[in-house]
Amino acid sequence: MIELADVSKVYRTTHGDVRAVDDVTLAINAGEFVALKGHSGSGKSTLLALLGGLALPSAGSVAVAGHDVGKLSSSERARFREENVGFVFQMFHLLPYLNVLDNVLVAAPAAARAASREYAKQLLSGFGMEERVSHRPNQLSVGERQRVAMARALLNRPKLLLADEPTGNLDEKNAEALLDFLGGFHREGGTIVLATHDDRAAERAERIIELSSGKLVSPAGSLS
Repeated sequence: MIELADVSKVYRTTHGDVRAVDDVTLAINAGEFVALKGHSGSGKSTLLALLGGLALPSAGSVAVAGHDVGKLSSSERARFREENVGFVFQMFHLLPYLNVLDNVLVAAPAAARAASREYAKQLLSGFGMEERVSHRPNQLSVGERQRVAMARALLNRPKLLLADEPTGNLDEKNAEALLDFLGGFHREGGTIVLATHDDRAAERAERIIELSSGKLVSPAGSLS
């Protein structure tokens, strides 16, 4: 499912080069639930961005679901994300001027938006949000906003979920609910890569991989 070979990502700044990911080689099988752990600045978010085609490697190759992501054009990467990847972020990234249903439909390709509408409603119902589809994000609780973000991530039936500190803004009850949703996706055969410093979240994974200063602490990771 995922193969990284000698991958580095370097950002150029006014204070010099920052090597956010440093010579990482890693394989993740289809259907695995992997947690990336490390302190802030360890490279977790950058690695997720590389897997999702939101960033391109400075060196090495990133292969996901049979695609060499670094060799895709901008439009090809957009299609790759639509067809393969769902994203769950700590900050939710909901659009304040859209209601709940339309925030989910943002993930749908323009040509498929009408066809996706009923499935979006089904997802929201599954998350207990059927009575909130017309509400704006500022009318929702934090936990409800995260459920909307999860529904959006699942809309295109992705093979891979990339979750970046998804429990960071949640209380214990809502964090557990989110992790249960991720567990359900995994049980149905989905692949998850979860970046977190939350031990509760990492313990849900089958394998824990630690990063420090952009490097893998243990190349093979460890069983949770």
